[in-house]
Amino acid sequence: MKSILLLENETPPAAADSLRRCCKSLRRAAGESEARAAVGAVDAVVLHVPAAALAGWQSAVAGMRRLPTLWLCPDGDVPPDADWGCELDGILFASMGSRETKIALQWSVRAFRQRRRWAEEREQLLQRIEERKWIDQAKAVLCEIKGITEAEAYDFLRKQAMNERKRIGDISASIVKVYQLIHG
Repeated sequence: MKSILLLENETPPAAADSLRRCCKSLRRAAGESEARAAVGAVDAVVLHVPAAALAGWQSAVAGMRRLPTLWLCPDGDVPPDADWGCELDGILFASMGSRETKIALQWSVRAFRQRRRWAEEREQLLQRIEERKWIDQAKAVLCEIKGITEAEAYDFLRKQAMNERKRIGDISASIVKVYQLIHG
């Protein structure tokens, strides 16, 4: 890992040395304005904040830039509830050595990439579901107006999309919206 941003609102943690050995550059920030200035040049963020402030800081960092985010938890300060109210990619403890910290950082980058990939896949699936809804509505409209079967309506949509060099979902949405405008 090249560069880490350590967000802290307390005295510098003892684990800062382990973090410094795991990266080429360790940047520190005590507040949101300092974090905003540094977040563009780092590869990961480590939050050294109390458990109660964790969700707020994670949300603030995610609003600045999507990065692997870890929590440097004071030993023994882990909340008893498994749902901490935020998305973390890893957790570090002050008692961890450099080797353990490096492994945890590598694991968190892997977890972050996987979470980002899942979010992208989820978004694509939601788009496909939405497109499918438009296609089904457009087929129903075409069946009603043209008196054709669903298969013929789908073929019509597909050919129209190819002729106009557009996606079938866009053609379908246009047909449904025009129909709703005229008959609504």
